[in-house]
Amino acid sequence: MMLRDETVPAAEALPVAVLRGHLRLSSGFDIAADADETAALVGFLRAAISAIEARTGKVLLTRRFRMQLEDWRDRLGQPLPLAPVISVDDIRIDDGAGTETVLSPDNWRLVPDDQRPMILPTGVILPNVPRRGHVTVTFTAGFGETWDRVPADLAHAAIMLASQYYEDRSFDGGRGAMPFGVSALIERWRAVRTLAGRGNREMR
Repeated sequence: MMLRDETVPAAEALPVAVLRGHLRLSSGFDIAADADETAALVGFLRAAISAIEARTGKVLLTRRFRMQLEDWRDRLGQPLPLAPVISVDDIRIDDGAGTETVLSPDNWRLVPDDQRPMILPTGVILPNVPRRGHVTVTFTAGFGETWDRVPADLAHAAIMLASQYYEDRSFDGGRGAMPFGVSALIERWRAVRTLAGRGNREMR
C-alpha cells in the first residue's frame, strides 16, 4: 500500500495563537509575534499533528489522500486506513498496461465508520484488479477544516506535543518519545491497524 497526502491544511487553519498562549503560560516568556517565530510555530504544529495522526489513524484537519493498492484487501469490502472519512472521491483500476478504468459510484458505497471506514460493493464483490494492475482510491478525511472541529482531547494533545517540540528544539532526538500526558489524551482514539491491501493477490 502507498498512502500520500494530496493536500495540506492551510497555515491559517492551525492554532498558532493557541500554541503561542500555551507557551507563554508554561514558560513565562513572551514570544514575539514576528514572521520567523510564527513560521516556527506552524512547523511544530504540523509535526505534532502528523505524530498524533500516525499514532491514532485519525485525521485532525480535513484534507485529501490518495491510496494505491496492488489488490483489494477483501473483495467483500475494503477498509480505509484513516478516519473519519468524509467522502470517497474517485476509484480507478489500472490494468498494468496503462489503461485506467474509473469505477462508477453505482458499483460501491462508503460506510463512514469512526474507527474503520469501509468501501463496500453495491453488488456481491468489488471489481477485479488484474494481476499486474493496481487500484487507486482518492478520499477526503478529517474532523473539519477549522481547528474548532477537532475533538477537544486531540486538539489539546496536539498543543501539548507542539509545545514540547518547541521547548526541546535545541536537543537532538527531542521528538522521539510521546509524553505521557499526550499518550493519555489520544489513547481512546487509537485503533488496531489492519492491512489495507494485498488480501487477495496470493489467493488467485
